[in-house]
Amino acid sequence: MPQVKHLGLFEFHAATTPDQVELCFQALGGMVGKVPGLLEFLHGPYDSAEGLNDGFTHGFIMTFDSPASRDAYLPHPVHEDVKEIVVPLLARLVVFDFNV
Repeated sequence: MPQVKHLGLFEFHAATTPDQVELCFQALGGMVGKVPGLLEFLHGPYDSAEGLNDGFTHGFIMTFDSPASRDAYLPHPVHEDVKEIVVPLLARLVVFDFNV
């Protein structure tokens, strides 16, 4: 069964502080071990001279052990709690999943 890479790109509202950004990623990373099948969480700010980020300033990749685990994560109560922290801080969001 393939693993799933769950990629997210964030553009935060201009008024979002660095502390709020850090809280956002702490909350997201805190789901590892609480959401079944969520194996890994990596994140960071955009860092390239290409300039092709279209205003997105931060990104993350989650690894799920299967498509079924990713599907179960979407409505999971822990994910819903984290969304309450993260979503109000965002001007735009892109999420893209692929199997490996």
